[in-house]
Amino acid sequence: MIQESRRILLDGTTVEVRREGDLLIAPDGRRIEASAAIHLPPTVPTKIICVHLNYRSRALELKSEPPPAPHFFQKPVSCLNSHQGTVVRPRGCRFLNYEGEVAIVIGRTTRNIRMADAPDHIAGYTIANDFALHDFRDADRGAMLRVKGADTLGAVGPGLIRGWQPAEQILRTRVNGKVVQESSLSGMIFSMAYLVADLARTMTLSAGDLILSGTPANSRPVEPGDVVTVEVEGLGTLENRIVEGALELSHECGWAPSASQKALGVALGRELIE
Repeated sequence: MIQESRRILLDGTTVEVRREGDLLIAPDGRRIEASAAIHLPPTVPTKIICVHLNYRSRALELKSEPPPAPHFFQKPVSCLNSHQGTVVRPRGCRFLNYEGEVAIVIGRTTRNIRMADAPDHIAGYTIANDFALHDFRDADRGAMLRVKGADTLGAVGPGLIRGWQPAEQILRTRVNGKVVQESSLSGMIFSMAYLVADLARTMTLSAGDLILSGTPANSRPVEPGDVVTVEVEGLGTLENRIVEGALELSHECGWAPSASQKALGVALGRELIE
């Protein structure tokens, strides 16, 4: 049975609600139109772990051989954003890419499990947009901290869906209503169960943790004013608007944004250069 819960801000308080059609029902019986609610991320993770290159279409686009096992990186929890939240492209940067994905939500403490048991450790699924700021790809040298970890770049939601099972559902990303990414989940290289079991070999996954399962081909830069939506059959639609940061990045310290062939290659989908 499919069930959906959301976290919203209601009268200044964080409330977990259940969705019934177009309404969100609070534990005290209050009813809120889903379209009018102030959404929060549907889970409170201790960590956000993402997988590189987990769609065959993306590997083909970047002229890269599919990896024999997943490569992972982390996004800090401070980057979390929500449905209808604004995504900030820092002033002076040009290559903020969308990446529509399905996110796994861990349901209980998970460590050293078999792949066959992984579904029992998954609370459910949500949608993610793993925004990437490729202006800092040269600076990060593969670590992805600034590329993926800047404030607002971790959009997830709108709800946590229980009872949904990934199979051949279609993922679509749209920019201003135009489809820019489209793939069946069957295009993934490594399954959801594989990702959970692989990570749990060496670390403890806690209830609420997020695992972002990768994006298909055609991740491209967006501009301030653009509206980006990610839709997954059975999971709903995650929507975010891009805005430009109010202040220029400080030049007192750190790497400046760059547009090397390496950065452009990934931002524009030309080739994968580590």
